[in-house]
Amino acid sequence: MEICAMATVKLHTILQTSNKSVIEVECYLLRSANSILQKAIKDDNMERYSFILPLIKTLITKLSEPLNISNSQLPNLTEVLYSGQFYDRFLPYCSTEEWIIFIETKVSDLCNDYRRSMNAEITESMNTFWAECYESYKNALDTRSRLVAESRKSFQALILEPYKIKKEEEESRIYLMENQKKAQRLLVRAKWRQIKGYLCGDRGPWKSRSTTERHWILSQHENYSRMRLKLCPNYHFDNHQNASNLRDNAGGGIKCMMDCPEIPPCMPQVAVRSLVEEDGEMLPDEDIASYKMNYPEEDNERKEKLVLSVDCQLVTLMSVIKGRLVISTTHAYFHDLTPITEDCDRHDFKWSMTKLRDVYLRRYNLRRSALEFFLMDQSNYFLNFTTKIRLKVLTSIYSVHPPNFSFNSSRHPQDLLRKSGCTQKWVNREITNFEYLMQLNTIAGRTYNDLSQYPVFPWVLADYKSEELNLNDPKTFRDLSRPVGVVNPNNEADVQAKYRNFEDPNGVIGKFHYGTHYSNSAGVLHYLVRVEPFTSLHIELQSGRFDVADRQFHSIAQTWKLLMDTPNDVKELIPEFFYFPEFLKNMNKFDLGRLQSSKERIGDVILPPWADSPEDFIYKHRKALESEYVSSHLHEWIDLIFGYKQKGQAAVDAMNVFYYCSYEGAVDLDAIVDPIEREAVEGMINNFGQTPSQLLKEPHPLRLPLDKALEKMMKSDHKKPDLTMMLSELFTFYVEITDSKHPMVFLSPPRSGTKGLLQTFMTDDTLVTVCDNSLIGRHSWLPYDRHSNKGFTLEVDQSHVLLKGKKDPSAYPMRSSSYHPSIEMNSHLFAVSHDAKYLFTAGHWDYSVKTFSFSKNKYVSSVIRHFDVVTCLALDSCGWYMISGSRDCTSVVWDVSNANNTNPKPFQTLLGHDLPIICVAIATELDMAVSGSQDGTVNVYSIHQGLLVHCLTPLGCVSPPSIITFVTISFQGHIAFSAKDKKNHSVHVFSCNGNNLGSKYVAAQVTGITTIGDCLVVVDDAGDLTLSRLLGLHPVYDVPLHVPIQTVVATPGNTHLLAPLRDGKIVVIGLPNSNNN
Repeated sequence: MEICAMATVKLHTILQTSNKSVIEVECYLLRSANSILQKAIKDDNMERYSFILPLIKTLITKLSEPLNISNSQLPNLTEVLYSGQFYDRFLPYCSTEEWIIFIETKVSDLCNDYRRSMNAEITESMNTFWAECYESYKNALDTRSRLVAESRKSFQALILEPYKIKKEEEESRIYLMENQKKAQRLLVRAKWRQIKGYLCGDRGPWKSRSTTERHWILSQHENYSRMRLKLCPNYHFDNHQNASNLRDNAGGGIKCMMDCPEIPPCMPQVAVRSLVEEDGEMLPDEDIASYKMNYPEEDNERKEKLVLSVDCQLVTLMSVIKGRLVISTTHAYFHDLTPITEDCDRHDFKWSMTKLRDVYLRRYNLRRSALEFFLMDQSNYFLNFTTKIRLKVLTSIYSVHPPNFSFNSSRHPQDLLRKSGCTQKWVNREITNFEYLMQLNTIAGRTYNDLSQYPVFPWVLADYKSEELNLNDPKTFRDLSRPVGVVNPNNEADVQAKYRNFEDPNGVIGKFHYGTHYSNSAGVLHYLVRVEPFTSLHIELQSGRFDVADRQFHSIAQTWKLLMDTPNDVKELIPEFFYFPEFLKNMNKFDLGRLQSSKERIGDVILPPWADSPEDFIYKHRKALESEYVSSHLHEWIDLIFGYKQKGQAAVDAMNVFYYCSYEGAVDLDAIVDPIEREAVEGMINNFGQTPSQLLKEPHPLRLPLDKALEKMMKSDHKKPDLTMMLSELFTFYVEITDSKHPMVFLSPPRSGTKGLLQTFMTDDTLVTVCDNSLIGRHSWLPYDRHSNKGFTLEVDQSHVLLKGKKDPSAYPMRSSSYHPSIEMNSHLFAVSHDAKYLFTAGHWDYSVKTFSFSKNKYVSSVIRHFDVVTCLALDSCGWYMISGSRDCTSVVWDVSNANNTNPKPFQTLLGHDLPIICVAIATELDMAVSGSQDGTVNVYSIHQGLLVHCLTPLGCVSPPSIITFVTISFQGHIAFSAKDKKNHSVHVFSCNGNNLGSKYVAAQVTGITTIGDCLVVVDDAGDLTLSRLLGLHPVYDVPLHVPIQTVVATPGNTHLLAPLRDGKIVVIGLPNSNNN
């Protein structure tokens, strides 16, 4: 109350001293003071509010004039106001009606006006105030948010990001460790499977007494003619009985994937493009030349550095494996990025850049995005990239400059064919029809790794009914100038009508003669259904079941008949028809069903009457391919498939137009955005097939007739014909090297061979011999000499000239006295490196394999791996691996691929014999190592896995067992060996898959064997040299020399046979010059 009194006094003073009067304010104060006074009077509490009366008096005084207060309006107020007793008289007056009316009429309105104006002013001020508050709040919030964001960012940078990185590192580490554990388990399991395979195998101590059935799968290894011949054990065999049951339960209503409609499904229009010639991505010639000239300055032992790492896909038949290709300066690695599971094999691999031979530009799903890598040991890998990455990978490989790499291999197919010279070689009959067709397929992009681009070969025969195959009758052969669909003239009208009458209303699909293709996935699987992995792929293609029996490949004659009866099926053949008899056998005993007509169960393929066995069919079919009729007409078929009749008007005239989506450049998969639609198009391409790249735009040249080609080769300075082509013209020449006291026991001619289509290798003209007193000779050998009637020149090493002059041979340092006393000098103890710079020797007392350097004229290394005397050596055909056999009953495979060959490194130890090993042979390209032993067995191993695959025994072997004396491997993997027991000597031939192809007894002890082409050469100590066909061992040529023969070898190209005799001479069998009579 005191505060109110003080405030009132203060207000009273302000009113009295203020010169400015605001009537509304004064009215507002008067009414408010009156309200307080009235309430005090009512509450009888006037004593506490008496201080308000002076304020009211002052307000009345100030308002008297503005409100025009007169005696007429307030007659009693004047008296009260000016009396000396205002405080006493005003209290009763303020309760009178006069005062109340005055307040209500005069003062209240002005008071209300003041309140309204004040409210408006306050509202505006408040609005301004709140706006300022909101703006300040907003600024503060923004500042806070910015500080929070900065703080959060700092927190993320200092706390969260390191945590995430550490977490990812830990997760990656854990994932990597788990993968390593899984990979280690798989490796241990594979290693145990290898050990178990030996322990429980034919020659292992845990061999089961009961015979267990073995199952087989086709190996990916191929020989230098690109033949995939070898079967290997299938440890994940499935007899596919469920697939057979599904087929039988479904009956005949199964849709065959090979049954294509008259009009195949159309591609999305966005993916279709006109057929234009595409040069593809490749380096210009000048860039290739610069890479060829710029050798790396570092030596071969330079440190490995990363060059490129890219994602890619490994293409295998009908599937792709995601992975990553890493290229370094010394190696290439492929890392399988698919999840590791316990029941699958991994596809990780690496190869040394020194082993890279060729890289070919490839298509995948009609896109120029893939590369196919070929190594020196004939292994190959098909990798798919993006189009831009492919050129980057190729450039990276060029920059590393692999020493054995062909820079010309990665050219456009047409350029590659032109530069390879293959066509001219074929025209001159320097290569066979099979080799030429395989090279054309390889150049045109055909590959074993993609079923939609599988190599294609022609049907060559039309006679599958005769008892005897007459290759001299033209009617025996198919017309190679016409596509399969119109080989039968009765089909020509239907094919032409289909082409004329077809019109696509959308204008996308061009006219075509055939709605199917001569080579596609289904067709390949149709032929190879009996061989894994193609059996599994066939079932996968047929939605989990076998196709019905009547549509299976069960008869060659029936297949040909169906092709001739309808133009809708235009399948050509696959290469296996000319080298692989096992695809005609149901070796795995699959249930392929029964024929509806005869209820006969399908097993092996029914052969023509003129074939006695699958091996006989392959032999005669290959002979038909190489026949004179096919040689003179094969160019017509090449024109259809690879040549100028493949496209354009020439293809129309030849009735050789196929559905548009099979041609190169017809489909642009990159234009399809929808992944589902794109996957469907890729499946369509894979199933329909792809036409090879066009190699020729002009008619293919004709092959020379045989007589003219032989005449030309006989006059050539650089090439002579294979002696098996002119057996009746062979001559025998004698060259004296030493005398009978020290005859030669080993002879090695210069080596040559093919690295690739554009590369051949040839050692120098050195012919290496070793005498029984260990004297080494290096003789000069020239196989082509027009100035000599013999047709060759052989200059004898001077050391042997001195030896013949009865000089002391111990004076020559190339002799060695470190041989074990019990070792008899023979041809098994020596091998010459591929570059003819080193001689590997065995038979030493310290159980070592030694390396002799011709240039240094001394031994430069000695390595020990065996636990007894090494008895035999053999080098493979590519010079990368050597095998040794020992009295410790083991064989060791050595890596001799290093630059100087001076330090062989053990690669694999092979077990399985009970007695010392006598002879060995090796074929790296087929992953085969062979050893023959005193226990009478020949063991066949896998080099890379070290597994015993086959154990061969001579037919007719009786107890005690025979001793294996010599063994060799042909270019097709045939294993030939000789054996002897107490009474008899014999020769045997088996296929690489363990099938006996022939056995026979010989009159004398065999002293050497070798193979040339499809013939086996056998020499003996009675002086007889015999050539026999590998199939059946039927003799085709015999030379009685009447002097014991020490061994026999063939020169490169099979132009000569060289056989050292016991009397010190060398017999040279070959073709003389044409002027020799």
